[in-house]
Amino acid sequence: MVQKTEQYRLENLSCANCAAKFERNVKEIDSVEEVQLNFGAAKLTVKGEVTIAQLEAAGAFDGIKVSPASERKVVEKIPFYKRKENQLAGFSLFFVLIGVICSFVFGEGHVLVNSLYAVAIIVGGYPIFITGIKNLLHAEFDMKTLMTIAIIGAAIIGEWQEAAIVVFLFAVSEALEAYSMNKARQSISRLIDLTPATATVKRAHNAHFHEMEVATEAIRIGDILIVKPGQKIAMDGVVVSGISTVNQAAITGESIPVTKKNGDTVFAGTLNEAGALEIEVTKRVEDTTIAKIIHLVEEAQAEKAPSQKFVDRFAKYYTPAIMAVAFLVAIVPGAVTGNWLHWIYQGLAVLVVGCPCALVISTPVAIVTAIGNAARNGVLIKGGAYLEELARIKAVAFDKTGTLTKGQPEVMEIIVEATDENPHTLLEKIAAVEKKSQHPLARAILTKAFDEKIHVSEAEDFQSVTGKGAYATVNGEVIYAGSVTWIQSFIPISGQLLSKIDQLASNGHSVIVAANDRYVLGIMSIADQLRPESKEVISALHDNHIRHTVMLTGDASLTAQKIADQLNINDVRANLLPQNKLQAMKDLQQQYNSVAMVGDGVNDAPALAAADIGIAMGGAGTDAALETAQIVFMADDLSKLPYTMKLSKKAIKIIKQNIAFALGLKFIAILLIIPGWLTLWIAIFADMGATLLVILNSLRLLKIKN
Repeated sequence: MVQKTEQYRLENLSCANCAAKFERNVKEIDSVEEVQLNFGAAKLTVKGEVTIAQLEAAGAFDGIKVSPASERKVVEKIPFYKRKENQLAGFSLFFVLIGVICSFVFGEGHVLVNSLYAVAIIVGGYPIFITGIKNLLHAEFDMKTLMTIAIIGAAIIGEWQEAAIVVFLFAVSEALEAYSMNKARQSISRLIDLTPATATVKRAHNAHFHEMEVATEAIRIGDILIVKPGQKIAMDGVVVSGISTVNQAAITGESIPVTKKNGDTVFAGTLNEAGALEIEVTKRVEDTTIAKIIHLVEEAQAEKAPSQKFVDRFAKYYTPAIMAVAFLVAIVPGAVTGNWLHWIYQGLAVLVVGCPCALVISTPVAIVTAIGNAARNGVLIKGGAYLEELARIKAVAFDKTGTLTKGQPEVMEIIVEATDENPHTLLEKIAAVEKKSQHPLARAILTKAFDEKIHVSEAEDFQSVTGKGAYATVNGEVIYAGSVTWIQSFIPISGQLLSKIDQLASNGHSVIVAANDRYVLGIMSIADQLRPESKEVISALHDNHIRHTVMLTGDASLTAQKIADQLNINDVRANLLPQNKLQAMKDLQQQYNSVAMVGDGVNDAPALAAADIGIAMGGAGTDAALETAQIVFMADDLSKLPYTMKLSKKAIKIIKQNIAFALGLKFIAILLIIPGWLTLWIAIFADMGATLLVILNSLRLLKIKN
């Protein structure tokens, strides 16, 4: 019997240690075969038979709530004062303050004062104690275990006030950590909320079409969506009626709305602005572009980066080491000096300062924040490992067509040779011939005619000559349009015109010669235009210490070199087949160790796969790009490259800072043992301070803009 696999969303999951314990508890359920918990996305995947009640029972120690991932749940914004962690911290503070006031009246150590501190400890710390005592019984030592031992120990030796303040500060730390993790996860929750819960569809019934409102999950392929101005588009599809501008920023990161008309593709989660549209649905709800983005980002946030794996390994030895140090501090100096209370107190302070919380979250909170920020800006990074690797890149290889250039040839120049022609009539004749042609340059010619508002006549007796050109009868005149060599084989071309053709070819232009049965009418040059941002992007890479940029293209050397010169690209490798690009990538890796490849994700698949980091352009709606590359730019926008590299380097810098904060503050606090200055107050401030520094430092990644 095949066990089903289900996914669940989790609430109140803010602690990495608690997440690990919850995962262990779920694994212990008899009917569960496999469990995978994605802490970054707060998502649980379970293989086996299990109920929501069983899962919530496994997370009851930390109040974890579970709901099916497929269920569209409206999450209400809970006011600050209604959050449980904030209430606990508030009540704890109230009793601590009353205790402090009473201590001035009745004196320190009075039974009433200590009773008030005890109430503060119980109110603010009971969730800690319940988990901590259970952990002790099972010989599990995590942050709450250490805190439980320290607080109970402090109360036993009479340090009621400090124990109460430690509980309050720890409650504040927990509340801030929950807030910060929720903030880091907002990029995912925003993506999930992009698609509307319901949509209006038009379906055929008894030979008539009827409009009805249905749940998004119930929409079928082939349904016609009715999308009014100001509404979000519920599903991927193709426009079949209407014209409008659509804001695609949520998918591609593009700030400028895109005009959509008949035959254009639209994406779920985008916003229809001006006009009404009718859209034929082409994908199921789980296959839409936004669904794939969410899936890929969640997978990326679950994928552990090398630095995170190191921290996890280190933390396994760190907690037992802290407990050993605390035990030695409590016992050895006490046995030597006889001052047991002082050194037991110091040992308890070591337990508090040694809590591994800041260390454990130092990497994942930065990775989650960076990947979420990237997704919001139209960049998919498929894992923390790729985010880190991108920061180490020393060379970047680019495909030419569609990456550095627009990939859409344009008519650049029309030169008239015959005295009875003008540019307008020459364009009209060539366009009439090319109207029936399948040649890649035909579209550029027809686009030019459309832009010039030229009426293109219907050609008769059209004939295509493979590899040479085409001819047809246009308004009673036979017009030939094709290569220089072909036209020259039956019509002479003047030396002056040939010189001009050579000049255009040297600039990377393709030249079409037009002629009739008697003489040459003129020529038309067509070229693929550089993206306006290409030069700026290459310059930005050089400014950011990328040692080498290279163009890998199947185009002719002359054309490729001309473009490379305009962009200041160091290295050009032309006339390459896909297997040649693959070999070129391997050569670059031997020379520079870490190399990124930027391409379209289809023709460049072998080189993209071989690169240390494969970056695909224009992934929106392109399954091949989403599957092939480690990083995907959802919009056709090369300027995302410097932004992504900047984000990567900043993330690595912040991860290193976080680890330094997490260990450095604790180390400094522990050094205070030597003069005997370490107190529980200082210990909890060091622990909470390290946690807050790590979280706030990581949230700086949200400010990095494209």
